[in-house]
Amino acid sequence: MSETLSFTASGSVFGTAPGRPAMPAGEFEIAAILPRQPRTLSDTGLDPQLLSALVLKTLHSTGRAPLPLLAGKLRLSISVLRELLNAMTVEQHVEVAWSGDSDIDVQYQLTAIGQRAARACLDACRYVGPAPVTLAAYRMMVERQSLRQPLLRPPGREGGAQLPASRGPTPSALAALLAEDGLDPGLRELLGAALHAQRPLLLHGPTGSGKTTLARRLARLLPGAVAVPYAILVGQHIVPFHDPLRHPAPLPFGRQQEERRSCDTRWAICQRPLVHVGAELDAAMLTLHPDAESGVHHAPLQLQANNGILVLDDLGRSRAPAADLLAAWLGMLDGAPARLGAGGHGETVPFDAMLVLVTNLAPDSVFDAAFLRRIGYRIGLGPLPEPGYRAVLRRACRLHGIDCDEAVIDHLVVRLHRASGTPLLACYPHELLGRVLDFAGFAGTEPRLTVAALEQAWNSICASGSVPASCPVAGIEP
Repeated sequence: MSETLSFTASGSVFGTAPGRPAMPAGEFEIAAILPRQPRTLSDTGLDPQLLSALVLKTLHSTGRAPLPLLAGKLRLSISVLRELLNAMTVEQHVEVAWSGDSDIDVQYQLTAIGQRAARACLDACRYVGPAPVTLAAYRMMVERQSLRQPLLRPPGREGGAQLPASRGPTPSALAALLAEDGLDPGLRELLGAALHAQRPLLLHGPTGSGKTTLARRLARLLPGAVAVPYAILVGQHIVPFHDPLRHPAPLPFGRQQEERRSCDTRWAICQRPLVHVGAELDAAMLTLHPDAESGVHHAPLQLQANNGILVLDDLGRSRAPAADLLAAWLGMLDGAPARLGAGGHGETVPFDAMLVLVTNLAPDSVFDAAFLRRIGYRIGLGPLPEPGYRAVLRRACRLHGIDCDEAVIDHLVVRLHRASGTPLLACYPHELLGRVLDFAGFAGTEPRLTVAALEQAWNSICASGSVPASCPVAGIEP
């Protein structure tokens, strides 16, 4: 059974349907992102038996349930549920427990036969939640929301070279976001080019140079909201997919809820995904893998990152040797479809995320030359120039709500950093101010950035016994 995605007339994730007023800046049109709501069982693209099993498990957990409650839990329309429940009533799995004056004011419950069937379904798989979308529908949505758009010819342009579509941040947007990060303008241009091309990016440099913070902030520069399914049907397996931490809701949100009722609510509207994994990375995380206890399969990282950014951090120190993961990464670098099964088998889906690799080791000690050639951009981060370091400290003071005295900054740069030979790494401002807050909180006083408070924080770092005499903050990655 196939599922067809049906969209509004705008045909664009970021567009506005003809005849509708333009959206205010920063807002989006729900119906231009989500597909239309399925009205029949056939429209869902799913096997009725699979949906019946979901209804059985849902009623087993809720007991007697009104029709609107079931619709909300399964993310299906009333018309689809009515069609499904009518068939399940004939099969004597469910029965009407109570009915009111309207055809929606109905409550359902399991029969004795239905209770036994529900327990059998739970033994096979404990997933209870929104109905999944088909893998074909997910593929179509990923392609539709891709930032790797084909080249576009500007309106009215006859002949000549094609120009790329606007896929990444503008120079002004990038400069605004990173204005107080202390980064060199040339480095910002490299980041902008990598985001525009959606090519793999390697960030390398010493611990504390700001690699992880920068990698995570790049996701904020990707334009537009996207649709992410709550679950996907892969073969016969329902794979939970939506993760609020990796797929946060966009802001502003909450407009046009009446319009959302006509949309397929098996999909959530989210910011472009940010999936970040560090030293815990192993090969299993890159494949579709089951949980033996629950019978639920987990989606691989690259699938959850589609239409966004996948950050693989602390490379060279992960549980699995980097060489064991190269085969999977090489396919990602080329944008090849990702196989969901272990060992390179199973269904394929597009890999449509920007891959950001982060390491504090020398790149050639982690990757071989052939692999490094396939990375689009390699950016080394290290100590900040003094003006950039001062800008980071001012920003940290503002974020912590502490007044910033230039004389105190001079003392930090000249009397502490320069005199001790400690590099101006991006980790220090937030770590030092955090300790100023800690000491003030313990003393019950108002936190102030004075020379005395700064030296107390500095000495607390150097006195830990785990750092060199020059006192860099070992192990801190902002």
